[in-house]
Amino acid sequence: MSTDSPKRRIWVGFDLGGTKMMAVVFDDKLKLLGKKRRKTRGSAGESVELERLAETISMALAEAGVETEEICGIGAGVPGPLDLQNGIILEAPNLGWKNVNLQEFLSKRFKCPALVCNDVDAGVFGEYTSGAGQGARCVLGVFPGTGIGGGCVYEGRIFRGSRSSCMEVGFLQMSTAGAAAGVGPVGTLEGIASRLAISAEAAKAVYRGQAPHMKELAGVDLGKIRSSSLAKSIDMGDKVIEQIVRRAAEDVGRGIGSLINILAPDIVVLGGGLVEAMPKLYLESVKEGVRRNVLPSLADCAKLKVSELGDFAGATGAAAWVRQETASQEIRKV
Repeated sequence: MSTDSPKRRIWVGFDLGGTKMMAVVFDDKLKLLGKKRRKTRGSAGESVELERLAETISMALAEAGVETEEICGIGAGVPGPLDLQNGIILEAPNLGWKNVNLQEFLSKRFKCPALVCNDVDAGVFGEYTSGAGQGARCVLGVFPGTGIGGGCVYEGRIFRGSRSSCMEVGFLQMSTAGAAAGVGPVGTLEGIASRLAISAEAAKAVYRGQAPHMKELAGVDLGKIRSSSLAKSIDMGDKVIEQIVRRAAEDVGRGIGSLINILAPDIVVLGGGLVEAMPKLYLESVKEGVRRNVLPSLADCAKLKVSELGDFAGATGAAAWVRQETASQEIRKV
């Protein structure tokens, strides 16, 4: 009789962003075993950054006490337009990448299955499997930050297009006027309600002498008017800044109301820097925006919840996704 213990089933989730990367090692029940976070250095070049990515995974494996041979799959949540069929990052402007086959790189380097998915989709799938969306049939995720990302999980599957991710919530048309979000038409949700849009309005308030505390914290420098400084400014008594944030959050709520009318989700998960910095204020304002725009018959169908996984949502979802897809492929082979 063999006394060999069964091989562990280990999954790695990787979250790649414009400013940071994080590798997280999980067991088969998605219990966290080890992690490693590092800064992204897009200016270093594609080959150098891919090596740093692989090193980051190896460091997380070492912390978890896991051998490379134990990995059953690696999932990576990444920004930018993707070729989901082949796991290619078509373009990642913050990294300076074009046509990078990350899926092939990870699979060859670690000799295991690898999958690439949109970073927001990964975050929503993480909340669905292990966070605020557990047990739901349909989960909508909206993540207001520098931009506004969105994703949806329906009956255990990431909702996506034929070749690429979808749910570009930030480009919902909210008005025929207003700011543009870098690309696309004016008056989009991202153009009027993202953190960058809020920061621009806050800078105007500082310039007009309406926000003395924000003047002390960040002045009119958009790079310094971040979610944390907005929250501090409000706590210190800048009413105009509070009004700007509430108005933007209500706009996000109006956009969510339109999506509830289309999808009728069980749960809407809110995440991102703005939500994390001021959850109570932001959630109250989003609820008001939803109330104004949702059909009466659907007013009670969706519960609004704040993300439970925070920074770990993307890595958790990427690992859960590759675990699910690998299991599906194994079943099809039987």
